[in-house]
Amino acid sequence: MRGGRFAERRPDLADVRAAHPYARLDQRYGVAAALVAEFDQRPVEAVQQPVHGVVVAGVQRPVEGECDLGGEGEDGGGVEADAQAPVGGAGEFGGGQAVEVEEVLYRLYEAARAAGVRRVVFASSNHAVGFTPRPADGSGAIPVDTPRRPDTYYGLSKGFGEDLASLYWDLHGIETVSVRIGSCFPEPTSVRMLSIWLSPSDCARLLDAALTAPGVGHTVVYGSSANTRLWWDLSTARALGYTPRDDSEPYAAELIAAQGPLDPDNPAHDRLGGAFCTDPPRWPH
Repeated sequence: MRGGRFAERRPDLADVRAAHPYARLDQRYGVAAALVAEFDQRPVEAVQQPVHGVVVAGVQRPVEGECDLGGEGEDGGGVEADAQAPVGGAGEFGGGQAVEVEEVLYRLYEAARAAGVRRVVFASSNHAVGFTPRPADGSGAIPVDTPRRPDTYYGLSKGFGEDLASLYWDLHGIETVSVRIGSCFPEPTSVRMLSIWLSPSDCARLLDAALTAPGVGHTVVYGSSANTRLWWDLSTARALGYTPRDDSEPYAAELIAAQGPLDPDNPAHDRLGGAFCTDPPRWPH
């Protein structure tokens, strides 16, 4: 999910229900909750019917001259957003890219502060802790307070976003749930993904909980389904009211037969970030 989903202070919930009949709505985060529910049906970008009070846009540059999130005061709504550096390898992260990431996130939080938006849901990533060794059998799940060990500049940018979220909570009282997303795909496609898979429907449930849970302050959660082979601790996500329903285990036998089990002597298998730690992809976002 790229860019932001912006919710105005007082959405027209009748319009939202007409366009999104499967959405669970409430007065505080009506439009945002509608978009979360819509994600479980089809990508937000594919929604053709306009919904009053919603802007789906990137935050690399201001929207219509300003980064306007709408809302004000205590009635401000919520915003879901994502920004990151290119993945790249060592020595490939230029100063301009660093400034862009910092400015995008700063612009987002400043716009939220000016508009009275009370909460941000930030799309962080497991790659913020990608160099963390995966847990050995029986060693217990990795907690959210494990030291950050980014595996790429992409992961580094996610760590910056989490720190900025913490700063704006302490300085300005803007709440954030930073979601360290695992791998959100219709189904897992690798043996590693059996441990970090987040189904699209569980993603919708998690984002809905992040938008509607009371009193989150700045909370960091891992984003995964209830996988049998789960590597990290979902307790902070569950504390928001997140109840995952899916498990990657039905895909395990076929994937292991095709790809073999994880090899502890393979660096790409030994760290949370997988191949990002050894051969990061060269995609431009």
